[in-house]
Amino acid sequence: MAKVIDDIERVLVDETEILTAVKRIASEIDAYYRDSTASGKKLLLLGILKGSVVFMGDLMKHITVPVEIDFMKVSSYGRSTKSSGSVNIMLDLFRSDLPQTDILIIEDIIDSGRTLSYLTEYLLLKGAHSVRTCTLLDKPQRREVDFKADHVGIIIPDEFVVGYGLDYAERYRTLPYIGILKPEIYNSSNKY
Repeated sequence: MAKVIDDIERVLVDETEILTAVKRIASEIDAYYRDSTASGKKLLLLGILKGSVVFMGDLMKHITVPVEIDFMKVSSYGRSTKSSGSVNIMLDLFRSDLPQTDILIIEDIIDSGRTLSYLTEYLLLKGAHSVRTCTLLDKPQRREVDFKADHVGIIIPDEFVVGYGLDYAERYRTLPYIGILKPEIYNSSNKY
């Protein structure tokens, strides 16, 4: 059986670069939410499962303002490498305190922008006080809708990446870096 690292063409973002981006974003979040949390508003870090788990876990260790955490599970990819164009909510957020809650959606990567654009509007319609967005990785050249995240870690080229929570067919999430997956892996008929 081949090792997971044999499927990686090259490392795009190493562990040091990831940590630097995580700490910078945490500082931005602290600065932005310091006054609202001091005045009694709740800050909810809303992780989008499954990809955001590693990033969110590291990010919240560096945030100093009080936070609560919760999760939603949303899909626009299925087992494909491209967004289907429709957003499916598989695990929703149910809270009675949304009018007193500032939500910061935590995502691993933005491609088309459809998921975060949809979720921002959806959560505002559910009654959230405010909704902002945070992503570790951004591919602005892949946008299909007009969307810009509030906090962006690293802008990357249009490559299929895995690691640090990102997967292909549920593999590669545990890599400590962001790597470019070899095209023959996701183009082959041998799907995992």
